Amino acid sequence: MKKFFSNIKAQITAGVGVVLATLGTVFTDKVEEFFGVESDDNAAVEVVQEQNVNVEGPTINITIPEQKKDTVVKKVYVKPTPKKTETEKRKEEGLDW
Repeated sequence: MKKFFSNIKAQITAGVGVVLATLGTVFTDKVEEFFGVESDDNAAVEVVQEQNVNVEGPTINITIPEQKKDTVVKKVYVKPTPKKTETEKRKEEGLDW
């Protein structure tokens, strides 16, 4: 049991050491950035990457035929009014005897 707790203590100590080292590095970087100090490593290493790719695919021509206008013809049939007989005409005039 004593060995178990000593292992845990060693792991916690190592973790705290890593965290403190990281914080120290970040702090020094921020201080250098604030005062405008540049490290020699950044000035010496300058990498220029340039890539030119000239790829021309096939030319696609799409021909759309001229659209034809649709004409809709609607036939409306009207029933002719029936002609009135002479008797109906007389009834309308009021001359029915």
